[in-house]
Amino acid sequence: RDYYDVLGISRNASDGEITKAFRSLARKFHPDKNPDDAEA
Repeated sequence: RDYYDVLGISRNASDGEITKAFRSLARKFHPDKNPDDAEA
């Protein structure tokens, strides 16, 4: 898998954009934040 596609960012994204996208997905799929979401 292409990590940029997973994060939803372009290949020339800055370090800050990469970090922001990662943290956003980490919150979205964290099991403690989404106890009833099977995908998390």
